[in-house]
Formats: sequence, C-alpha cells, structure tokens
Amino acid sequence: MQTRTMSTTSSRGLLEDSFPYRLYQKAKRVGTWNPADIDFSEDQKDWQKLNTDQQQDILRVISQFQAGEEAVTLDLLPLMMAVAKEGRLEEEMFLTTFLFEEAKHTEFFRRVLNAFGEKGDLSHFHTPAYRKVFYEILPGAMSRLETDQSPEAIAGASVVYNMFVEGVLAETGYFFLYQMLKKSGIMPGLLEGVGHLKRDESRHIGYGTFLLQRLICEHPPIYEVVMAKMGELGPLAIQLIHESNLDGEVSSFGGNPEESLNFAQKQLAIRMEVLARAKGKKIEEIYSISESEIGVL
Repeated sequence: MQTRTMSTTSSRGLLEDSFPYRLYQKAKRVGTWNPADIDFSEDQKDWQKLNTDQQQDILRVISQFQAGEEAVTLDLLPLMMAVAKEGRLEEEMFLTTFLFEEAKHTEFFRRVLNAFGEKGDLSHFHTPAYRKVFYEILPGAMSRLETDQSPEAIAGASVVYNMFVEGVLAETGYFFLYQMLKKSGIMPGLLEGVGHLKRDESRHIGYGTFLLQRLICEHPPIYEVVMAKMGELGPLAIQLIHESNLDGEVSSFGGNPEESLNFAQKQLAIRMEVLARAKGKKIEEIYSISESEIGVL
C-alpha cells in the first residue's frame, strides 16, 4: 500500500492562487442558488396560454436538458476519482461543487416539468444523434476512466464532457431556449434558472479548459488527440440541431434554426482555439490563467 502524504499539513499547503482553487472559491460565493426557491407560478399561467405546437417545442428542449443534466450528474464520478488518485486536491475540491451543481440542474428541470404538470415519458424527444451522444459516447468516455486513468483517457473524457456536451451542446441549447423565452416575454422562473445554470456551466467549462490545457502542457502529443476528438464530435452537433429543429423547420416561436447552427459552430471553433493556446505554455502559466481569459462568468 502506498504511503499517503497530507498536503494541507505539509509545507505545500493549498495552492490558493491556482485556477481550480479560485474556481472552488467562486462556486462557494455564487453557486449556492436553490431550485426550490424559484417561483414558477407565472410559468404555470404562461404554459396554459401556449398552443399545442408551442408546448411541444418547449417540451422538446426541456426534455433534452433534463436527460442531459441527469446524464452528466451520473457520469462525472469517474473523472473525480481519476483526479483524486493523482492527488490533485484543489481540482477535486472544485469538482465537489461541480457534481453538486449538476445535481441541482437535474432537480431544476424536473421542477419545471412538474410546474407544467408534465408527468409522462418524454424520451421520444431524444433523437438518434442525441441518443448517440448521451446514451453511448458520454457514458463510454467517462466509464473508461474506471479502469484507465491515462492522460489520453482523461483528455478524451474531458473533451466529450466539458468541451462538447457542455461547451457546445448545452451552450447552444441555452442560447436557443433563452432567446425563445425572452422574445416571447414568458416564463420568468425558467429564465431565472437558466441564468443560474449558465453561470454554473461557465465554471464547469472553465475547469475542462484548464484540465485539457494542463494535459497538453504536460503531455504535448495530447493536443493532436484532443483536436481529433473535437473534429470527430463536431458533425454530431450539427446533426443533433437539425434533428431537434425538425430538419430546418422554423419553431412555433419564430426561432430560426440557422441561428442555433451558427452558434454551435462558433462555440466549437472557440473551444478549439482556446485549447490551442496551451501549446508551448509553461505549467505555471496554466495554473495562473485568469477566469476572464477562458470565459468564466
């Protein structure tokens, strides 16, 4: 059995200026919102005023968010264990807030559905591309870490989870939902919650960016692995958007699917460009990166 060394009672202490520790502190300050405190009374009234097509469009989006948040809650633990095994205490400390927040997101969308009185099976809204990502690719990449904690496996998991599922798909979905509700002037409770989620997710994506930049800095060949994986996942984002928007049909709220498609492609390009900045950097630069530099709200 390997002898354990305690960091916090050694000369090392805690790396209080490091990016993951700063994320941990920020999560404690601004991530403590409670889904149970959000008032959905106006949302219930708005829901009753919508026509059937509008209700179906909202349910399509909410059902994908609901299942997606459940999936990322279930699938995060292997990454936390891999990080813990490496003794990266500050990262693990942040990841405890990460998992807590994913659980809250799962609760939030279920409360939204309950407010609408929707108790039935919504899995018919999960399209083939959606199922490919959330039923196969995500759990596969994360469960691999249970037996393989290599840099390549950790990088692959973070690309799928942080860069693609959160950084491209979730960000695009939030953009579409927020625009739809804001333009229509409806559902203030749902809008309030989405605002909280966007801030939470910015920290999650920020950590994933840090993690991948650290891995690229420590193992330069990882960069090509990361870029190849991003390129492989990109077409699935386009396919999922087409399927979710009924192959280009304008939504009942007047939303143009081209906006979502352009937004997703922009997010993909941003993620790849930010990761490319890690090449040639020193590890000290990765740990001292600012929150604003990688878009943490």
